[in-house]
Amino acid sequence: MRREPLTLVEKPCRTALNRVHGMPFDWSLNPYTGCEHRCTFCYVRAFELRADRPSDDRYGRTVLVKTNIVGVLRGELSRASWKHQEVSIGAATDPYQPAEGRYRLTRGCLQALHDFRTPTHIITRGPMIVRDVDILVALSHRVSVSVCISVPSLDPDVVHRTEPGTAPPRQRLRALRRLVDAGVRAGVLMAPILPGISDDPRALTEVMRAARDSGAAFAGAGPLRLAPGTREHFLDHLGADFPELLAEYHRLYGGRVNLPAAYTSSLQATVARIRDDVGVADRPATYITPLPQPAQLALPLAS
Repeated sequence: MRREPLTLVEKPCRTALNRVHGMPFDWSLNPYTGCEHRCTFCYVRAFELRADRPSDDRYGRTVLVKTNIVGVLRGELSRASWKHQEVSIGAATDPYQPAEGRYRLTRGCLQALHDFRTPTHIITRGPMIVRDVDILVALSHRVSVSVCISVPSLDPDVVHRTEPGTAPPRQRLRALRRLVDAGVRAGVLMAPILPGISDDPRALTEVMRAARDSGAAFAGAGPLRLAPGTREHFLDHLGADFPELLAEYHRLYGGRVNLPAAYTSSLQATVARIRDDVGVADRPATYITPLPQPAQLALPLAS
């Protein structure tokens, strides 16, 4: 299938922080809109459909760059009403997609969160995060920080078909090791798990062992959701890449967004058992390397 060339559109934003409800974090922050990774299962496609924007193969071929987001964020964090609640970066688009190499907006946002002592949670499939290990270490010494590296599968064929724009899983795991060795609390998120594709216990065990060997402080998993927008796109690709599974997906999901409760419960029980067997335990960060000096960080370290 021919892909359209990538277009980066510089578009200033009016707000940086988005209030979140019903999630384990309070606020979300996304320096970009759209994602070059173009994962077939991306749940953001559902939001794009509701916003009357392309959720099909055109999604991710245009990325909006919020060029002023660092300044806007600093203004919001400096308000007297700011309560220093946790901010999640990457809930709607990967903060370390290739555009970040050029614009460095995620790095600028991390500097702002450091300066205003704001707890931070990051979700990414991008190994570029190791570039910002200096800021993440400094931030970790001031507030709670956690990094989720997304690795749902180690199978190169599965990753190629379902995550066409992402870095190889082993490269992500090397980034995880770099973060952990620097003292940043980081782990693996195996999500989404795809029925019949990446849910075999042997495959889950392989990922969990790789997470352990990379020093993961935690590991979890989540099943695929198929909301309108995501559903149509994913099933189109499933029919092309895994046609033998198409009927089973229609049976499992029917007209639902979520998998049956029995499947989800069984998956979580299997993941918990594997996590215990492999030996990935939830543990805090331990600072193996000394805190870099301000000159190395190029950001203030005022108390």
